[in-house]
Amino acid sequence: MPKPPLTLYLAAPRGFCAGVVRAIKVVELALEKWGAPVYVRHEIVHNKFVVDGLRAKGAVFVEELDDCPTDRPVIFSAHGVPKAVPRAAEKREMIFVDATCPLVSKVHIEAERHFANGLQMVMIGHEGHPETVGTMGQLPEGEVLLVETAEDVASLVVREPEQLAYITQTTLSIDDTAGIVDALKARFPTIIGPHKEDICYATTNRQYAVKEMAPKSDAILVIGAPNSSNSKRLVEVGAAAGCTYSQLVQRARDIDWRALDGIRTIGLTAGASAPEVLVDEVIDAFRERYEVTVELIKTAEENVEFKVPRIMREAT
Repeated sequence: MPKPPLTLYLAAPRGFCAGVVRAIKVVELALEKWGAPVYVRHEIVHNKFVVDGLRAKGAVFVEELDDCPTDRPVIFSAHGVPKAVPRAAEKREMIFVDATCPLVSKVHIEAERHFANGLQMVMIGHEGHPETVGTMGQLPEGEVLLVETAEDVASLVVREPEQLAYITQTTLSIDDTAGIVDALKARFPTIIGPHKEDICYATTNRQYAVKEMAPKSDAILVIGAPNSSNSKRLVEVGAAAGCTYSQLVQRARDIDWRALDGIRTIGLTAGASAPEVLVDEVIDAFRERYEVTVELIKTAEENVEFKVPRIMREAT
């Protein structure tokens, strides 16, 4: 029986961003430099396949610094940590490496600068997400107010309406964030925004590629983890851009094939912490069931690279 034809639109850019590449490299270099085990506070990036691979090499993933022994190095994840964490590591005389994405660090520096100028911060982000926790933890309690939706803006209780600035989590939906910023500006006309948008280049580029392929796709498949903010946003962006059905899968075995029955076109992308090997795995799974024609949807060129922290470049 012949396989049904399928056009697979493959998003470019997709998958690993520079911050994720750097964070994974930090763990690998730490294992080379100090040997196993090396401790990592929180998942280095939100991807089970990546985390399991590093665990097999000798990385031990923990949620809190208290779970780490003092005689082994500890790495802080790409999402960033509150200031109290490196302070506690110093106090315990631990070797620690900060693998925070430089674009997240940029937001931290921005928040500190505004605080130094006497401004209270409003952060647009998701409550409990490690990046939000880390960014809010750069300043004393009460100095950063969190909003998740445009509706939250109405109930904000601020110290001084004319002494405000806003920052955002780097992995948000561009369109949703724009609506929240509009609400903030409407209520607080003098609020100060970032010099350059906080939502990172990789999040933005992956969302634009999905917007481009959504109108011509019967379904969209996003490869990413259920706790990955940027991956979940890609699913939402696809739906908002005209594709009525989207799936978030960690790998090929998670695909709900019954839900895809009868499709003729599918858009495929991967969140910023999903490796290309999982994209290949999914394409192979489609080739087993369909006569696949792959069409690249390229909306941007990425050539960003971040250096690893100095401690990783120094000889032992």
